[in-house]
Amino acid sequence: MYKLLLLVLMTSLFMSLYALQTDEEVAMHALFQGKHALNDAVHAAAQMSDPDQLARGVHAIDEPRAQSAAMHYLQANLRLNGANDPLPGTFWRSRVEVVLFKVVNQGETFPYTYRNEAYDYTVTLDRPGVIMFIRLAYPRTYAILQPITWTVKSSAEMVF
Repeated sequence: MYKLLLLVLMTSLFMSLYALQTDEEVAMHALFQGKHALNDAVHAAAQMSDPDQLARGVHAIDEPRAQSAAMHYLQANLRLNGANDPLPGTFWRSRVEVVLFKVVNQGETFPYTYRNEAYDYTVTLDRPGVIMFIRLAYPRTYAILQPITWTVKSSAEMVF
């Protein structure tokens, strides 16, 4: 009888460990999906040239167009609506928060080093660029893993 009880207890322990490992793997995949989506959004934003400045020979980013492009790419890649809430039936369950959107333009001296001590982020840009942070909350598959929230950071320079 004690062997049967031991078998049941060991099976439940192994299943819990398997669930934890599976949840960790899915969490890492979700983090990479968020990072790729943010990278695409930031690169798209960095390519939004200001046509008036470009006509004068100055390479600059049009900030409203850059922010619009970044949000469009982020929403398309993470399948979000206009308020950054997940669409029905998608993987994400909570709103994606844009923590920072910064355009570094021709008004700065290059190379420009951006430092954000609160998020432990430093980047050096050699030309105009965009820096963006988002906050993602992982929708846990099982209740074994503790809640995870990531602040995903990315930057890109204008290509010319």
